[in-house]
Amino acid sequence: MTEIATGLQEKKSDKELYSYQQGAINKIFEKFDTAADNYHLLYQLPTGGGKTVIFSEMVRQYLKNHKKKVLVMTHRVELCNQTSTMLTNFGVPNKVVNSKANLDDQEQYICFVAMVETLNNRLNDGKLDISDIGLVIIDEAHYNSFTKLFKFFENAFVLGVTATPLSSSKELPMKDNYDELITGESIHSLIENEFLARAEVFQYDMGLTSLEVGSNGDYTVKSSEDLYTSPAMLDKTLQAYLKHSKGKKALIFNNGINTSIQIYYTFKAAGLPVMHLDNTATKKQRKQILKWFKETPDAILSSVSILTTGFDEPTIDTIILNRATKSLTLYYQMIGRGSRILNNKSAFKVIDLGNNYHRFGPWGADLDWQMIFKSPNFYMERLQNDEDIESNFRHEMPEEIRVQFAKSEEVYFDIKEVYTDATYKGESSKVVLERSIEQHGRICIENSEDVYDALGLAKLLDEDIDYRIQSYAKCISRSTFNFLKWLKDDYKLKLNSYLRQNFDEVFEEINGFPPEE
Repeated sequence: MTEIATGLQEKKSDKELYSYQQGAINKIFEKFDTAADNYHLLYQLPTGGGKTVIFSEMVRQYLKNHKKKVLVMTHRVELCNQTSTMLTNFGVPNKVVNSKANLDDQEQYICFVAMVETLNNRLNDGKLDISDIGLVIIDEAHYNSFTKLFKFFENAFVLGVTATPLSSSKELPMKDNYDELITGESIHSLIENEFLARAEVFQYDMGLTSLEVGSNGDYTVKSSEDLYTSPAMLDKTLQAYLKHSKGKKALIFNNGINTSIQIYYTFKAAGLPVMHLDNTATKKQRKQILKWFKETPDAILSSVSILTTGFDEPTIDTIILNRATKSLTLYYQMIGRGSRILNNKSAFKVIDLGNNYHRFGPWGADLDWQMIFKSPNFYMERLQNDEDIESNFRHEMPEEIRVQFAKSEEVYFDIKEVYTDATYKGESSKVVLERSIEQHGRICIENSEDVYDALGLAKLLDEDIDYRIQSYAKCISRSTFNFLKWLKDDYKLKLNSYLRQNFDEVFEEINGFPPEE
């Protein structure tokens, strides 16, 4: 037993390391050989790049050449078990230190895998001997739960690994706990070399100013639930799936259990194969649901947070971000769930219903991770807020309505631009809505045979009018509910009046002949 536990074994995995993975190992060991014994090194590699493979091979090589032990820390039980399995496959017998573990045989092991909270308890009650730990590896190192354990390993080389070297807390930047960052292969490079699939993004412009930010720096579950469980929003999510991914396997991320449950009922009512999963599910339920998701070609799984890390399902075709986040890490983790390649899969879809693309840029953009590591607050402060993002939106008429205005080359009207121009010329702000009404009237007349047709088309412009009124209200800084309602009602009355009074004249101007009597 002792011989089996302590000695390295033959690798059970025939997995060959890619050149970039071996290159990373060489870089890390070079630093290990030249830096102080208590050096803290951070290594960044995108989700899907094989971080666990890299540090498992590192553990194997380290134990082969050094007389000290290794500890690997994770923050979730799934990652703990996956890591233990991977190490075993690399010929490294290891002891999982969980809440039920019997540590009587700990001296027989040279490698331990532990969850952070369990490890903290075992170290504080003195039940785990760490006196001869020489290398500590921290998976998903951006989580701050690990920092409280650093005091126990003042003489060990610490290697943190993460896809996004940006701390989950603004108050605890990673540069305070790590001496240096080494960056691995970029997402772009991994896609180009066919290690990751390419993301095709469908971005929806969302009104998110009702969302509130909580103490953790991200949007609160309560405000997210209020927005994303509205009938209009539930329908938008369903329609987005049907338009871009009907019949395809999809994983939906929500911010809140109630949202996920409502999504489940909405998709189920549409006759689609859907299930819901959150962290209240038992191990057995979770296993059954994930088995169903894996084996069902057109399965849709609505989830809450639980599948952002430690979950790999290469058959996923579509990721739906049915939530907004201010966390760059979460943004990358969610999209990364769809990036695993498969024999017949080189691309996957992302449906973004949280303005996340606008906030962070494309998944796989050329981010300066060194700058983010050194100056995280500078990076975060440069991100656009929701009002700034939404001020740049260009409202597009829904396709089913746009076809009713097929004769018009352009139906868009830029309220902000017209307001700025009017202000510059010293005109009253009222002219902005007058010109908007005139443009709406013109496209109604342009696509009609008589005034009754035009009045009918005007009734289709509700959403368009809504958007223009909202934009106008922002320009003049007045946005009470009663004021907006009055503006909209007044706008519709004036548009109908414009059509009745000007139809014949505008029709002849457009067509070169008067309307038929």
